[in-house]
Amino acid sequence: MKTIVTIGRGGTGKTSFVALMAKHLIEAGDTPLLLVDADPDQNLAEMVGVDLKQEGKKTISELLVETFLEQGGTTVGIAPTERIENKIWTYGMYEGNFFDFLALGTKWVEGCYCMPNAALKGALESLTKTYKYVLIDSPAGLEHLNRRITSKVDDIFDVIDPSKKSFDHVERAYRIAQEVKIDFKTFYVVGGFRFPTSLEEQAKKALRFEFLGKIAHDKMVEEHVLAGKSLLDLPLDSPAYASVREIMRKAGYVRL
Repeated sequence: MKTIVTIGRGGTGKTSFVALMAKHLIEAGDTPLLLVDADPDQNLAEMVGVDLKQEGKKTISELLVETFLEQGGTTVGIAPTERIENKIWTYGMYEGNFFDFLALGTKWVEGCYCMPNAALKGALESLTKTYKYVLIDSPAGLEHLNRRITSKVDDIFDVIDPSKKSFDHVERAYRIAQEVKIDFKTFYVVGGFRFPTSLEEQAKKALRFEFLGKIAHDKMVEEHVLAGKSLLDLPLDSPAYASVREIMRKAGYVRL
C-alpha cells in the first residue's frame, strides 16, 4: 500500500488533481483505492461521483457529533477514537467498485479539529482492507501536517499557483513535515491549472524539489465541476487528464 498526500493553497486545483490521479490509477488497473477527503470544503466526493447523503453515509465529524453530543456518549474510559472507529467503517465508509471513500467533514465543535483528525488517523492506521493506494486530499492550509492525520506517506504532491505565497508554501510544508516527523519518501511540486507554462523553468530553478509539470487548463473539467459531474467520466483525450497522466509517469505511477 502506498499513501499519496496532495497539498496546496486554496484554488490551486489540488482536489481536481486527486480526482484525476484516481482516474489514472483506475484506468491503469491499480485498484482498489482508498480516497480520503480531509478538506472541510468536501469537494472530492462530488468530483469522483459520490453522494454520501444519498448513499446513507456520514462524515467522520458528523459521526462524532452524533455519538458524543446528540447521543450523549462519554469520552471517559475507552479513547473516543477507538469508540468511533467501528462507526466510521460501518456508517462513514462508501464502498465502490474501484475505490472506497472517507470524508473528514466540517468542524464538530467550534474552533477544534483535534478529535476528527485523531479519529481519521486512527482509522487510517487500522485499515482492515488491502488498498494499492491511499489518496488524501488535504485542507488548503498546513493543519493536517501539524496534526499528523497520517504519519507515514510515500509521496507528497504540492500543487502551486503563480504567486510568491505558493512558492513559500512549498518550503513551509516541507519544513513542517520534517518537524512533526512525518515519514515521507518524496516531495514533488506540480503547477496548478492557473500556473503558466512560461513559469515552469523558473519553478524548476527556484524550488529545490522536483517540478513535475503543470495541470493543463481544460474547459471540460470546468464544465464537469460546474454541472456536478464526476471527473472520472472525462474522456481519455481530456487535456487535464493527459497532463496528470504525464505527471504521474514522471513520478513513477504509470502503466500506459
